[in-house]
Amino acid sequence: MVRTHTQCQGGCVSFRSFSPSHSISQRTHSSASSSSDDATNGTHTWIGKGLTCVCFKRKGNYERICINLTPLQEERLKRLKHRMQVYFDASRPDHQAALRALWSATYPGQELHGLISDQWKEMGWQGRDPSTDFRGAGFISLENLLFFAKTFSTSFQRLLNKQGGNRAAWEYPFAVAGVNITFMIMQMLDLHASKPRTFIRAVFLQMLSENEWAFDLLYCVAFLVMDKQWLERNATYMEFNDVLKSTRVQLERELLMDGVLRIEDMPSCSLLC
Repeated sequence: MVRTHTQCQGGCVSFRSFSPSHSISQRTHSSASSSSDDATNGTHTWIGKGLTCVCFKRKGNYERICINLTPLQEERLKRLKHRMQVYFDASRPDHQAALRALWSATYPGQELHGLISDQWKEMGWQGRDPSTDFRGAGFISLENLLFFAKTFSTSFQRLLNKQGGNRAAWEYPFAVAGVNITFMIMQMLDLHASKPRTFIRAVFLQMLSENEWAFDLLYCVAFLVMDKQWLERNATYMEFNDVLKSTRVQLERELLMDGVLRIEDMPSCSLLC
């Protein structure tokens, strides 16, 4: 059970009590071979051995940042990378349970008739079987949606139900948009690389040391930013990719702001409720 309290620019956000899904605390298998198996079995295989000190200069004022990865920071990065390597497996009971948990968090009190059902289309999946939409980003995209639904239910429901603003006749599908946002963040943070190659990633690694759920929290912020830009542009479904690109630009700009040392320091964090 995790309970945190964070202060964001423009407002205060209280995280409700949140128990990460079993799939987060008890890592599932992935197609990534032995290193993933070692992580699952509790073997400590440290990654980033060459990243003891990674220094970058911030463009503009040339502020120097140096990340000294402690064992705790390395372990958190290892766990996040492992999460990214887990594919959604519809035959796994824990993955099925996570999908049911998403339904319960999204539609409290509404019975789900099956993991393959026309009901899933209501949430914005492309078909009756949501498992087919996880291929791009893997199981972590389901974890992100579940985190969002449980931690910021008001914001989650507002986006799900397309509340507020002048909406287009042909809106973006909510759940599929969420999967795309997960994939976009992974690319933006360059998390698949063995060594940090961008300042954005270096900044995020520092944020991860402050909060193990920094990736999930950034995901929630990104979803709100995307929806806000969607409304400002009066976008239609065909413009979704353009909106996603502009969302990435906005996130990168905020992550590189002076004084932004945590996800909670980002100006757009104030959108969460």
